[in-house]
Amino acid sequence: MLNLLPERLDRVLLLGAHCDDIAIGAGGSLLELCRAHPGLAVSVLVLTGGGSLREEEERDALTSFCPGARLEITVLDLPDGRVPTRWERAKLALQELRNVPDEPDLIFAPSLHDAHQDHRTLAELVPTVFRDHLTLGYEILKWEGDLRQPSVYLPLAEPVLREKVAKLHEHYGSQRDRSWFDAETFGGLARIRGVQCHARYAEAFHVSKMVLGVAPLTGSVPVD
Repeated sequence: MLNLLPERLDRVLLLGAHCDDIAIGAGGSLLELCRAHPGLAVSVLVLTGGGSLREEEERDALTSFCPGARLEITVLDLPDGRVPTRWERAKLALQELRNVPDEPDLIFAPSLHDAHQDHRTLAELVPTVFRDHLTLGYEILKWEGDLRQPSVYLPLAEPVLREKVAKLHEHYGSQRDRSWFDAETFGGLARIRGVQCHARYAEAFHVSKMVLGVAPLTGSVPVD
């Protein structure tokens, strides 16, 4: 099992179709990464929920999930469930993020396997704009039964998982009446992924392409 995250993270990009997607799919990882890399620049793009209570929830939640980070959040007002019909606007928003001077070291985005039309559209757009970047596709448990076996795991200590679940319930009040929005859902999936990577709990991700770089040995002698 290899540790493939860069030793130094300067900028992370978080992409979600809906307010709460990012926190559900990668909230524990964000807590761990932001604490391990103080001052981390975190840029966020969410496609739906702009101008509504959902945007307020998202801004408060991600501020809490990214402690100490330099956070920039953009929430668009594309119609929920209709993102495929707003493909061009979504693509332009991604391109605007691509045009900033600092390249992201890591991207969190929906998985290409996600059956929800909004999630899947965003997942398909990401590699058309960010072609050479490490992108981790997070998973969201839901009715469609679209989970597949992931290949990347980030172990979570039990206090971190408890913190993630508590923050989800604290900040996303509009979702508390959903049948799937509870501690058993979030903890159950995390426990399964933990078993698969020899940890108590974990978040898991999908990667479609990864390029490995091997640093030369210090003091090595070139071969003629």
